[in-house]
Amino acid sequence: MSFRSRLMAPARRAGVALSCAAALAWPLLGAGCGAGGDASPPGGSGAPPGDGGSPPGPDVPACPEATSVDVTVENARGALEGTLEVPAGCGPFPAVVIIAGSGPTDRDGNQPATGLLADSYKLLAEGLRDRGIASIRYDKAGIGRSASAAPRTEQEMRFEMGADDAALWVEKLRGDGRFATVTVVGHSEGSLLGMLVAQRTAIDGYVSIAGAGRPIGDVLREQLARGLQQDPALLETANGILDQLEQGQPVEDVPTSLMSLFRPSVQPYLISWMKYDPAAEIQAVTAPVLLLQGTTDTQVNVEDAELLAGARPDAELVVVEGMSHTLKAATLSSASQNAAYTDPSLPVVPRVLEALEAFIPAE
Repeated sequence: MSFRSRLMAPARRAGVALSCAAALAWPLLGAGCGAGGDASPPGGSGAPPGDGGSPPGPDVPACPEATSVDVTVENARGALEGTLEVPAGCGPFPAVVIIAGSGPTDRDGNQPATGLLADSYKLLAEGLRDRGIASIRYDKAGIGRSASAAPRTEQEMRFEMGADDAALWVEKLRGDGRFATVTVVGHSEGSLLGMLVAQRTAIDGYVSIAGAGRPIGDVLREQLARGLQQDPALLETANGILDQLEQGQPVEDVPTSLMSLFRPSVQPYLISWMKYDPAAEIQAVTAPVLLLQGTTDTQVNVEDAELLAGARPDAELVVVEGMSHTLKAATLSSASQNAAYTDPSLPVVPRVLEALEAFIPAE
């Protein structure tokens, strides 16, 4: 059995999506690294249709209905494509940019090739729209309709490119008069990318959902310890490779069984990622901070959120009881976790939408 098979077999049995370690086994040119309640009235200065007031005069257009439209920005390599959700009403509205997690994740939060079909970001965006909050979610570079936006080769990929792309979407919202504020919402790997965006681009709020509180090297060691517990010699080799990459040094001698994770073409990306410590980066974010973490998340622990909160004492920390990594209610049973990753009909936990609505500045 290959290393990748060893690492993925338990996850497949449990129905869990790719961990950061397993996600890196996917070519980075096709990867990354991996609404409830009553709707409140739409935000903005104009009254929505049907509010009981006087109908608009003949020269005053009615406020539009909610819309969902495809939008595009260009990075240095090609077009990034996404979906803009705009609430019903006249606005201006608060708006968010949703930054996806690790793996070959599309704008809706899915990885069809790995069996992740939860629609988490689509449901999150629609839930926010129904609460008067606009959003952009997008296909990562190299994924879906953003295929042309990736570098020509995996060797050229760098972690910072994800932050550069997200910043383009922030700028697009900033330039649109329909939106009063812009908040960055980063999920999983997108949490750290969001911190980098917040440091280089003016935003009104920053939200981390299921974000790691430790450097990726520490996270990979933990995941490898679980995946290679039956092979101590191979685990020692993997940890040695991580040590060298953390020092910024490429590794030439990689065992075949570890090649999917540490192949030479992916090492520059890993090295660029390893230099960031989320607990340090969040201290450089000047915007208000909200930290959201579920208690049944099998990929990121509550302790990670607490590490981030400890580094940023003024942040608001919301621990959501019974929320999985896909933002859906789940227990720790394999069947429940599997449903959270594969059933798009399951809603996002209402507490997430409530916390976001309360945090995101309207003006």
